[in-house]
Amino acid sequence: MPLKIGILSQAYHPAVGGVTEHVDATASALRERGHDVAIITARFADREYPAHEQNGANGHERRVYRIGWNVAVPYNGAENNVTFGFGLREKLEEILAEERFDLLHVHCPVSPVLPLLALRIAKQPIVGTFHSTVTSDLAFRLFRRALLPSYRRIDRTLAVSEAARSCVLRHFPGPVDILPNGVNLERFRPGLRRLERFDDGTPNILFVGRHDPRKGLPELMAACSALARDSVPFRLIIVGDGSLRRRIEGMAHGALEGRVHFEGCVSNERLPRYYASSDVFCSPARGGESFGIVLLEAMASGVPIVATDLPGYRTVLTPGSQGLVVPPRDPGALRLALETLLSRPDLGREMGARGVETSRRYAWPLIADRLEEIYGSLVGLGRAAARIQDLGGKPALLESART
Repeated sequence: MPLKIGILSQAYHPAVGGVTEHVDATASALRERGHDVAIITARFADREYPAHEQNGANGHERRVYRIGWNVAVPYNGAENNVTFGFGLREKLEEILAEERFDLLHVHCPVSPVLPLLALRIAKQPIVGTFHSTVTSDLAFRLFRRALLPSYRRIDRTLAVSEAARSCVLRHFPGPVDILPNGVNLERFRPGLRRLERFDDGTPNILFVGRHDPRKGLPELMAACSALARDSVPFRLIIVGDGSLRRRIEGMAHGALEGRVHFEGCVSNERLPRYYASSDVFCSPARGGESFGIVLLEAMASGVPIVATDLPGYRTVLTPGSQGLVVPPRDPGALRLALETLLSRPDLGREMGARGVETSRRYAWPLIADRLEEIYGSLVGLGRAAARIQDLGGKPALLESART
């Protein structure tokens, strides 16, 4: 049964990150199955948007509503997307009234401002997905009582990993189901052609991610500097951008001179070839990672991994199987793990092959299957409630299901 689905997320293109990729991939997978999907998000200053974005119910199938303006707010060791602007409530009410979605899927649902607004004004069933784990519970302890009524408005609560689920359950009641992130196995796969300028026989270490404090780039630079001083052959390729960009570039001198390539943000079309060009993928995050989509992308590409030992990363990465893990904030251990895989390509190939097998469990069609089941369990109730409202009654069915 085709559904009309609204997906609301403050993180969406041109913002980079795991939530953006999750939203974009699920929307594409659902559209391919015949569902009518629209995305509600913010505008980004001084950015151009893809030509396929058209607002309004009569636009292109990949329509995106943009209201308010995105502001990057530092929190939990990263820059978080928050939407501000005049008349947000009225504009969101207009969209929901025009579209009459069968259900609304809200990402990071208790985050200010747009997700909380949606929880307060939407009449249709709501699915909420939590993506984060936090390094400090202070904000939730301070605002839990104020957030609880909005949280209770969610009809089906999801988390992308056990780490994210545990974070939710420390502050809010259950149940919370796990529906993980996925990976596009058509885009990320072994055997893609390497980028010519990185295909000269020098082993390549790849980092993909925002240049945020929690991503651990200073530790990676320190580890690679030690490798360079020991004359280990390698090249470090850094994909992404962020607040630490200038600081990280300042560390690429001395022993690292000429070994580090800053690629900035690359297109979705070109990103798979960066993985194909790498011999080791490294994700040295300090904490606050609930899953690790980049780990899945590396696995699907057949690339062995060196990562920090975080609960969110263990969702997909088994130490010693698809890669090696090290303690966070430990450049010495990071250096040793990188050297191990650089010096043992046979071990890297074995880990890469196991990674490919692991990634198949996270193919987006499998995730979409689960989503359709979840949506289907709610949408009949929502349509019945809408019919009652149209007749001037109260949506008692829907209210009784939420209490």
